[in-house]
Amino acid sequence: MKKNKGNRYSGIGGQAVLEGVMMKNKDKYAVAVRKPDGVIDVEVDVYQGIMEGSVLKKVPFVRGIFNFLDSMVLGMRSLNHSVSFYEDGEAQETAADKVMGKLFREKAENVMLGMVTVFSIVLAVAIFMVLPYFISSLFEEYIRNTSVMAILEGVIRILIFVGYIVAITMMKDIRRLYQYHGAEHKCINCIEKGRPLTVHNVMRSSRLHKRCGTSFLFFVVFVSIIVFFFIRVEQPVLRVLLRIALIPVIAGISYEIIRLAGRSNNIFVRILSAPGMWLQKLTTKEPDREMAEVAIASVEAVFDWKAYLKETFGYEVDDSWLVDEPSEDGEDENANGDGYAQMEETEAAGETVGREPERKGVSGKEEKAKRETLGKEGKKEVRIKERVELEETEKHEKPELELETELETDLETELEIEEIGDETEEAVIRKETEWKAATEIKPQPERNRKAETAVTEAAMKVWQEENVAEEPEGRREGGNEI
Repeated sequence: MKKNKGNRYSGIGGQAVLEGVMMKNKDKYAVAVRKPDGVIDVEVDVYQGIMEGSVLKKVPFVRGIFNFLDSMVLGMRSLNHSVSFYEDGEAQETAADKVMGKLFREKAENVMLGMVTVFSIVLAVAIFMVLPYFISSLFEEYIRNTSVMAILEGVIRILIFVGYIVAITMMKDIRRLYQYHGAEHKCINCIEKGRPLTVHNVMRSSRLHKRCGTSFLFFVVFVSIIVFFFIRVEQPVLRVLLRIALIPVIAGISYEIIRLAGRSNNIFVRILSAPGMWLQKLTTKEPDREMAEVAIASVEAVFDWKAYLKETFGYEVDDSWLVDEPSEDGEDENANGDGYAQMEETEAAGETVGREPERKGVSGKEEKAKRETLGKEGKKEVRIKERVELEETEKHEKPELELETELETDLETELEIEEIGDETEEAVIRKETEWKAATEIKPQPERNRKAETAVTEAAMKVWQEENVAEEPEGRREGGNEI
């Protein structure tokens, strides 16, 4: 199989939403959400975006501005769709909802979505662009060099950005969002690596991707430091306005950088992408297999990955490859390595004992030891069961031997009693009567009567011969024979 070492850009992108993943391919996008009942809901729609068909969306450094706005709008729309599955069904309509409904009617939802998007952009600009300037301005009395002040402002901006990411990571819901973010990246990496889109292959892929929105935001922060370093004004009000006015320029430059990073893999691009990849270790977490299933459902709704593998890597996917088993390829692109290594140990243990399903929270070694213990106990139970069945078979098939054994036991007991000492003739006769009564064969169902009679006569003869042989000579001379 010959692989194409050239361009592996798939063209698909996505975003994590509440308990789901949104994937976009050209104008088509899909939102897959795992509902509270465990079923995966997939909604497919078309979003053409702002200024669709305009020449401006093809101009470098300008197209990035519109693509950034499109990603914000589509992201909010997808997020609202996922939230609708987890809203309280008994929630009442608020006064704001009634006002918006009267003013805009059927467009009320789109208007509200636009207002939320604008508010989010304004808040982001205030926190990450304006706030660092005001904080750095507090040091103007101590630092006279404007270049140092520009660098200080950039450092403060980076600290605020990283601090914000770390702070929201501590929230439980955000952590699950980051897990779905990791599942989204794993699916795209799986496809662009040339592997069939199965849960196993997705789980073994890296959760970091150079075209991630986290990397884009880092480039925005990094480019803003450079731009504000060279473009300066003296008046404080103009400084604030300049930072707001230059945001589209910064976004356009950042978009071209991340677009280049997604299509190239040279040393310069890898160095440039390294800080954003490091930040992704905070904004992505290792997903579980159920999250990977949701991401796969979203991808397959908008992207023909089999055709992509054939066109890019030169082979057709056979249906037998889609069985969710470990592949022969030993590469592991997982950034931290722990999740895939643990999964491989568990699957290896599953091959040894019946391939039981993976258990959450149990390592591969513990699972294997537990299965070996269960295997030993199972073997022991089988041996006990076979022994009981053998005894039952012998009991029904050989009643003569069983009866003979019982008679021999009774005879041995009787002979031991005879050896105690001299006994009277009456005692001997009494013992003989008791022995005959004890050895009398009672009618029993399903018994061989002839065989039992023959065994009894043989036993009587043996008992008499042994009794006469072991009797003292004085008693035989006295004529006290039985």
